[in-house]
Amino acid sequence: MLQAGGRQSAFTKELNVHRSVIHRLWNHYQRDQNASSRRGSGHRRITTTSDDRYLLQCARHQMTLTARQLASQLFAAVGRPISRQSVSHRLHEGGLFARRPVVCVPLSPAHVRARLH
Repeated sequence: MLQAGGRQSAFTKELNVHRSVIHRLWNHYQRDQNASSRRGSGHRRITTTSDDRYLLQCARHQMTLTARQLASQLFAAVGRPISRQSVSHRLHEGGLFARRPVVCVPLSPAHVRARLH
């Protein structure tokens, strides 16, 4: 769109990004004829998106499995080793966190009636 003569300010409003983002991408494209993003500086992910879905599915179906057991189950299914910590990170990204059932004293029928009143 910029090659066709569009203005950078119009893109910032349309895409809801800062002006410097459009300016930097346009300069990068003009210099390299490529606007693809560079690889980040962090460690590469060892799991794929399908591996992540498989872990979440297994964790939801068998809620008593630990992260270490899920890692061994994924290794058996895919053949790629994964650490316990990586499994824990993937479960957190999927919204699953460790939890303990709350231990409480059951209410007597008199307590139930009193609470309802």
